[in-house]
Amino acid sequence: MKPGFRRIHSSRNGSMMTQHIRTQVGILGAGPAGLLLAHLLHKAGIDSVVIDTKSREEIEGTVKAGIVESPAAEVLSQSGVSDRIYSEGMKHDGIEFHFDGTAHRFDFQKHTGKSAYLYPQHEVLKDLIAARIRDGVTPLFSHTATAILDAESSQPRIVGTNAVGEGFEIAADIVVGADGSSSVARSFVNKDRNSSYFREYPFAWYGVLVKAPPSFDELIYSRSEDGFVLISTRDRDVQRMYFQCDPELDAASVSDEEIWRKLQAGIAGVELTRGPIFRKDVLRFRSFVAKELRNGHVFLMGDAAHTVPPTGAKGMNLAFSDVLWLNEALREYFRSGSESLMDAYPENAMKRIWKAQHFSYWMTTMLHVAPDASEFDKKRQLGELRSVTESAAANAYLSEGYVGWDYEADDWR
Repeated sequence: MKPGFRRIHSSRNGSMMTQHIRTQVGILGAGPAGLLLAHLLHKAGIDSVVIDTKSREEIEGTVKAGIVESPAAEVLSQSGVSDRIYSEGMKHDGIEFHFDGTAHRFDFQKHTGKSAYLYPQHEVLKDLIAARIRDGVTPLFSHTATAILDAESSQPRIVGTNAVGEGFEIAADIVVGADGSSSVARSFVNKDRNSSYFREYPFAWYGVLVKAPPSFDELIYSRSEDGFVLISTRDRDVQRMYFQCDPELDAASVSDEEIWRKLQAGIAGVELTRGPIFRKDVLRFRSFVAKELRNGHVFLMGDAAHTVPPTGAKGMNLAFSDVLWLNEALREYFRSGSESLMDAYPENAMKRIWKAQHFSYWMTTMLHVAPDASEFDKKRQLGELRSVTESAAANAYLSEGYVGWDYEADDWR
């Protein structure tokens, strides 16, 4: 079945018009995972249809964080999505830890020879959407999936409605749920409510967007008696900064002056560049992993399959690993009819999922002060930070995890 195979027709039931689409792979979610999978499958001559509840304007206009690991940047560039990440992204060769009045830099180039790239997720999405349009297979925006029918058959169907209330039905050989934490596909793949591993953290991040130039060339991760602070950036004119807070805190209840006081606390030797604060929000911390990633011909990947705390900058990068494993499996299936790699997908994907969960958990618990922390806990935490920053081996371990472990699936070039 080649890209030209796609069939589309419409039917009417009374006043209700329904569009019928036949494709090879139906993908729920026009996020980084869904769009990258569609791009890679297209390169292999496999047709797919990507749908998303949001409009293109909403997807491209929602400003999100974006630390892109070195292997993920290579996939975007070398697969033909775009080279913008190298020309417009901000290359970071290290990060700093600030604690107990001291600063320590992790030198990525020294320990790994690689870099991370500050390239906001909405820019990645712009590149991926442009690639789909360039290839003549524009995603179906403002299409809301309500169910997966015949899910246990070899031809599951996605049904739902578009922005004007008309129905649609996508019949496919494979359905992929890349539709985030509210995934329609997840409820089918993991029918039992207890079919997941979950952890909620007793703290959150209070985040602000600031109209100002960067305060520092690289990201600063700070741990003080008041908790965690992250000095990050969006671009050369807008900065993103966070401090640890109670998950129930009302974002509107904190004054700008109090925000700046909390952000400056614990930052060693760096005076923050101030500017107008134009956005405030509270970001809760959760870790989640679905127990099952496949049921028949329905698969999960990305945030539909797992979420991590943002401390380790793993979210989108981890989703790309899922994509590469599933891309490899689906190429084999449509090439030979063999389901061996589809059978192996959950186990292959889970190895990196749990490595990323550990790295994110480790970074989070090492740098945040728990509300119920005793004096012993706080002293032990400082001992851990000193152990990590004073050890060349630990420096290398953290640097390797941060810039990204090489992807194992490689059938994408």
